[in-house]
Amino acid sequence: MSSTSTPINPRTFALAIKDLPLSNLHLKAAELRNSISHLQYSNTELQRWADAGDRDCAEAVRENEMTIGRMEERIELCRREVEKRGFRWGESEVEEKMMMGEEVGGNGTGDGIEEGTLAVRVETGRGESRDIEQGNGRRTGGSLSDEELARRLRQQMEEAEDEDGSGIHL
Repeated sequence: MSSTSTPINPRTFALAIKDLPLSNLHLKAAELRNSISHLQYSNTELQRWADAGDRDCAEAVRENEMTIGRMEERIELCRREVEKRGFRWGESEVEEKMMMGEEVGGNGTGDGIEEGTLAVRVETGRGESRDIEQGNGRRTGGSLSDEELARRLRQQMEEAEDEDGSGIHL
């Protein structure tokens, strides 16, 4: 982290996400999980050098761990905001399965999801839900490829444009 910048504090983050659309809260949580995954990978690589006595690597591992903690706190703030609005977070079961390396979907229930597809159903708590599908259902470090992220963003932009014909308004 730069010596001239400080991370946003939790209170400011909570205020910043207060007016975000529901989908943006889920996307922010996914972005944070992706960043955490990269930091954890980095720590795995740096740890062997830190164990060999490299103080810079040891310091980098400590800084990454602090950053991971802040990111996990932000994911929790996103979850609280979603639930405060009366919606279900709906990710914990899928996350647990992904962390264990289990496949999600393709369970023979006739839900139209192919074997090995990661399926996340976002429950609104009002009798509505939305399915999001990705890849082969295996967690590969908790990240989306650049291509997959770009594809999803294009799809959301097309859906928003189809709804009212005026595109996405920021």
